[in-house]
Amino acid sequence: MRRHSAGQLSQMLAVRIQALVMELLPAGQRDGHEWRCGSLAGEKGQSLAVHLHGARAGVWCDFAGGQKGDALDLVAACLFNGNRRDAMAWAENWLGLSNATSDAPVQRRPAIQEKLNTSQELDKAAQRMRAKARRLWQEGQPIQGSPADAYLLNRGLDLRMLPHMPGSLRFHPGAWCAEVRKPLPCMLGAIASPVGKLVATHRTWIQQTPSGAWVKADLRAPKKVLGSFSGGCVRLTRGASGKALGIADAGSSVIIAEGIETSLAVALSCPEMRVLAGVSLSNMGAVGLPPEITTVIIAADNDGPNNHTARKALEAACQKFADQGREVRLALPENEGDWLDVFKAGQDLKRS
Repeated sequence: MRRHSAGQLSQMLAVRIQALVMELLPAGQRDGHEWRCGSLAGEKGQSLAVHLHGARAGVWCDFAGGQKGDALDLVAACLFNGNRRDAMAWAENWLGLSNATSDAPVQRRPAIQEKLNTSQELDKAAQRMRAKARRLWQEGQPIQGSPADAYLLNRGLDLRMLPHMPGSLRFHPGAWCAEVRKPLPCMLGAIASPVGKLVATHRTWIQQTPSGAWVKADLRAPKKVLGSFSGGCVRLTRGASGKALGIADAGSSVIIAEGIETSLAVALSCPEMRVLAGVSLSNMGAVGLPPEITTVIIAADNDGPNNHTARKALEAACQKFADQGREVRLALPENEGDWLDVFKAGQDLKRS
């Protein structure tokens, strides 16, 4: 029997990619020119995307896990813990190129199937939480001229200085706060998935001082996220191109900062750049980006030389984007603090 190379098998699998994804990832669904599911375990969701047509048929990326590859890699990742040799044997069988029976169903490893069952239950809860986050967002009001706008202005962030008012920010006059068990005024931030769908809503509760100024609410946790946001981000500015993230020009750059206020400070300092808020340090490296984004600048907080946990998280974030084949730069303030501190001090954002 003639053996086929990995490249040949990948190409043949790509030709039949629609049948392949339905067998490997049956809980997924078509989304335009892609097949979408939650992860390589096969549960429902959006984090894993497989191209179905054209020259990129079979190319896939798990935005949450940071893995990617071709059609053969997909077989290896789904069924054989990444073992390409086993995947090649399976592919020859599935494609009818070997003497073995070719119509045998996919046999997922028990651990994979158990994970699939558990993930389906978790996905139902995540869907309910996502629906609540969307309802909260829909209740929000335009931020311009609102108390949330005044809160940002009080922090030195004038949204009117941006090329466009961020559509990802809103004001809610009374979002429920479990800490005090009553609704409080709140700034909302839309956290979008890699495909641009709202998956969670960031809340910053605010209050008015006796002098009339709007400040962050006096709470143990004045900032919280409603919904699961792994891989998502708050899309603040589009940069000079003015194009949405999903249709960014090839060779584009992006700046990813952590919190909304810090990211706005970066956006005001660099109006020509696309700026995203990663929401949390642990999520910065997981933010899903299209392949057209080839340069990632991580505008991180300077937590000091003794915060080894933060440093490791930053190194991991940089490595994830580097593993995706992107150029990565890390920008840190010279002194301890974040880029909002630098912006308010009237200094320029420096990139390293």
